[in-house]
Amino acid sequence: MRANRPLRVVLAEDSVLLREGLIGLLTRCGHEVVAAVGDAEALLVAVAEHAPDIVVTDVRMPPGFQDEGLHAAVRLREKQPALPVLVLSQYVQRAYASELLDSGDGSGVGYLLKDRVGQVEEFVDALSEVADGGTVVDPEVVRQLLRRRRDPLARLTPREREVLGLIAQGKSNGAIARELVVSEAAVGKHIGSILTKLDLPPADETHRRVLAVLAFLRA
Repeated sequence: MRANRPLRVVLAEDSVLLREGLIGLLTRCGHEVVAAVGDAEALLVAVAEHAPDIVVTDVRMPPGFQDEGLHAAVRLREKQPALPVLVLSQYVQRAYASELLDSGDGSGVGYLLKDRVGQVEEFVDALSEVADGGTVVDPEVVRQLLRRRRDPLARLTPREREVLGLIAQGKSNGAIARELVVSEAAVGKHIGSILTKLDLPPADETHRRVLAVLAFLRA
């Protein structure tokens, strides 16, 4: 369950306009931006200095405008596997999503397209979900990955794949039930079947859901 609590955020975004817009949005939502920087090296320094609850970073940053922000996020999670990180990207890039989700233990990570920031409620929900250890992937990324399905997901039914895709978006059982117009009990049965078919190791349900999402994204 997501905690409605103020978060201490380190923000890394090279665009001054978007950076200032995000600061304003996060502040209005009750969060504190403890540092806002414009390049990857400054991001590493800011996290070491402020020990934030979550990092929000762009993928492409100076000096090369390639994947400096993503690599900084991965480096941070190598040192602090439990550090929640929400990455923003202009385009769907499957390799970037996979590299991020492979970092740490796979929990507390998010990959959103920047267009999603304009949908304020969804963005704020994703921020809280990631801060609480969840895994959130942009629906457009999920749609593109669904077109490339192969083992180990071949064992899943079309409905189970649909449910797993919604889990990957960070949706709760209740939200999935409402979207698919079925009962929460039916969603629970689908999730149980998914976890069994993916041969996931015994663990608490939250961790197994994270493992299921990772299997989905790596397939």
